Amino acid sequence: MKYTIAVIRGDGIGPEIVDGACRVLDAVAKKFGHTFEYRDALMGGAALDAAGVPLPQETVDICRAADGVLLGAVGGPKWDTAAPELRPEAGLLALRKALGLYANLRPAVVYDCLVKASPLKCKILRRGVDIMVVRELTGGIYFGERGGDDTRAYDTEAYSRGEIERIARKAFDVAMLRGRRVVSVDKANVLASSKLWRKVVREVAADYPDVTLTHMYVDNAAMQLALDPAQFDVIVTANMFGDILSDLAGAVTGSIGMLASASLSESGPGLYEPIHGSAPDLAGRDAANPCAAILSAAMLLRLSLGLTKEADAVEAAVRRVLEQGVRTADIATADTATADSAVEGETVVGCREMARRIAEEI
Repeated sequence: MKYTIAVIRGDGIGPEIVDGACRVLDAVAKKFGHTFEYRDALMGGAALDAAGVPLPQETVDICRAADGVLLGAVGGPKWDTAAPELRPEAGLLALRKALGLYANLRPAVVYDCLVKASPLKCKILRRGVDIMVVRELTGGIYFGERGGDDTRAYDTEAYSRGEIERIARKAFDVAMLRGRRVVSVDKANVLASSKLWRKVVREVAADYPDVTLTHMYVDNAAMQLALDPAQFDVIVTANMFGDILSDLAGAVTGSIGMLASASLSESGPGLYEPIHGSAPDLAGRDAANPCAAILSAAMLLRLSLGLTKEADAVEAAVRRVLEQGVRTADIATADTATADSAVEGETVVGCREMARRIAEEI
């Protein structure tokens, strides 16, 4: 089969990690008999430099015509003084809107061989951690009415029934493929929008009798993620809560270099990207961890292309390489890990070598 993938390499370490992900996808294509056609597109700082805007219309057109979109990372100090509408991040927000990406899926998995990399005590992780945060992406306080001056400012949290029902169904559908447990996180004891959120989620849950639904206030959810993250399977929550909790869940894994994400629409192509930033201090040094980009590519295979076996092969390859003791510096046991300072049983490698080994495992 032939598939078209829009590739936005972005800024900083973005090109390096995306190249690593494409190398792994090429290995998948060779093993399983597919053809992946990559169509390069510009967004973020690279687009600002080349076209004067963070999201050229050509990029939107390329993405809409693709089967899926693979993104590296955007932004960096070079563009920090740009006007808000011209900052690299504005391109990402505009692309999400253009593609109708309403659901953000962020898995947080603690691999057995990386338990020591987690900031949590090993005994807390004893049951294993495999969490999927399903974050509503196009509503809530980030998109509500706002305003203010030097003495008073406001941002409005607002959700419609339709927005809540849509993200809730996505969460329950995801749960049906996992452990069939959903925790809906809100602040229904205080916020009117959360009261509606809880009511609608309960109504949606009636259509999924095989899924267990529980509710949790956001402050308690944050505490529980630190105390016993293994209790969670799927977390569904509003935009701002999801922004915060997905980062907290990710911190449990020990490195944001391992964290993939998918942003999905109702019918068009999904956008797949690591959750970390462009890390300009690492750019060009072959020091980045490509695993998050590679795992994002696996999500693209599974969720946009329907290639489950291929996605499983990528995830298994990442796991096997980690189990062999291969590490990039961010997930190595030594505090300042290099090839010379690695602890016994670990081999510290660069971005290109990590991607090569994962591709070889495919």
